Amino acid sequence: MTEREWLTMLHGIGFGGAFLLAYTGGLEALWGLGPERTEGQGAGARVWRLRVALCGMALLAWLACLSGMYVVYPWYRAEPPPGADLAQFPRAYLLADPVLAVWQTLGADWKVHIANLCPILSTAVAAVVLRYGASLGELPQVRQALMALLTVAFGAAAVAGGLGALLARLAPVH
Repeated sequence: MTEREWLTMLHGIGFGGAFLLAYTGGLEALWGLGPERTEGQGAGARVWRLRVALCGMALLAWLACLSGMYVVYPWYRAEPPPGADLAQFPRAYLLADPVLAVWQTLGADWKVHIANLCPILSTAVAAVVLRYGASLGELPQVRQALMALLTVAFGAAAVAGGLGALLARLAPVH
């Protein structure tokens, strides 16, 4: 595997995949953060683990997004010199074929935009949990809103990851 393929794998499977896996734990922890779980023995440790987990998820989302924008995406968008093998230039390769051009015009552009929702929403959820901590046990509507935001972040990451995987199959970054 080339260095670019390793970095692309780190971006998508490493950072993005880890975020998607961590989502279940974060959602379950928010779901189970009722009043009975935020009082008594072990409550402080439970809230601390939730804070660490959600901050870790937000960090993974930012790492996936930033590594995509500043490491992988420039390789994808590189302009080929005249007469170059377009297979080495994914964006140009897709645009050169009218059948595949839709993957660039809709798929790749939409992927980049929707992917940016994930770290923003994840950070918002982590910030609220950091601020309110154990008192979230008494605020079921806030917890439900946080779970909804986290689910939208998950959906954005899943769509971006799915489109990224499809694009990598059609026009890999070598």
